[in-house]
Amino acid sequence: MAVNGKRVAILVTEGFEQAEMVGPRKALEDAGAKTEIVSPAGDEVQGWNHYDKGDWFKVDVGIDAANANDYDALLLPGGVANPDQLRANPKAVQFVKQFVDSGKPIGVICHGPWTLIEAGAVKGRTMTSWPSLKTDLTNAGARWVDKEVVTDRGIVSSRKPADIPAFSRKLIEEIAEGRHARERHAA
Repeated sequence: MAVNGKRVAILVTEGFEQAEMVGPRKALEDAGAKTEIVSPAGDEVQGWNHYDKGDWFKVDVGIDAANANDYDALLLPGGVANPDQLRANPKAVQFVKQFVDSGKPIGVICHGPWTLIEAGAVKGRTMTSWPSLKTDLTNAGARWVDKEVVTDRGIVSSRKPADIPAFSRKLIEEIAEGRHARERHAA
């Protein structure tokens, strides 16, 4: 399935899980999407490989200049530090909320749902995540399930790096479909 010409924002800051950005990004670009790293971190942002520092990546758009209207979809990688910092950044939360409010597809993996919780986006949705977020998601009104990939009204969620192939396929499918204002579905 191709998503030629679709623009995808990848929102990250220091401490993102590198595999959860690089894997989906490659799949998106291989399917024809243009990806851009959006970050409050400055000119570069460093990935992490679990507890070890990873590679540096160029930031394409600073959070102050980012506009959700410029994108067709959003990718929220996990890692522990990344979403914890993003959920404390009002501009990052507002950027995410714009995607939620518009019904544009969002892909979120591992600890990434913390930012969605802060944006008020999970209530009434079925989602998955890293198991330690089960209580956080449930307390925020989501129905948590332990599955490789879950889709509910345009939000695609997965648990961990091992889920990236299924996560990427489903995210590409959702981006090809476009905005999601219709009733909920789980896959």
